[in-house]
Amino acid sequence: MAAGHGSRSSQQIMAIVGTGIDIIEVERIARALGNPITGERFRRRVFTAGERAYCEGRGRARYQSYAARFAAKEAAMKALGTGWNRHAGWQEIEVARERGRPPLIRLHGKAAEFAAGRGIARLQVSLTHTATMAIAHVIAEG
Repeated sequence: MAAGHGSRSSQQIMAIVGTGIDIIEVERIARALGNPITGERFRRRVFTAGERAYCEGRGRARYQSYAARFAAKEAAMKALGTGWNRHAGWQEIEVARERGRPPLIRLHGKAAEFAAGRGIARLQVSLTHTATMAIAHVIAEG
């Protein structure tokens, strides 16, 4: 499942069935990722290979990008109506970014099944960050 793109005339009108928002300090994510003992395990447990590649390609802003993705995963869980549990894991919620396009959320595995069971057809995501904070807002449509 992925967020859709296109003109309003080509899209079906959908109802909002859930919403979620999350904010996180960039420094908190930077500390977790930079921990010499647990940092790599955290990186691989929370972020998909595609997310890691995108964030690492951001240079000095990589921790801002990681933080925004972490916030998006938390916001998506809220919009789905679940927390991090048997219905949705970190790797099952992926923030993807195609060049020149807005970010989108792809659901995999149990998270995709849970969303389908709740009638959720699409997740819209908005990300923003500064050097110190990252915020994500997710709207679940069905």
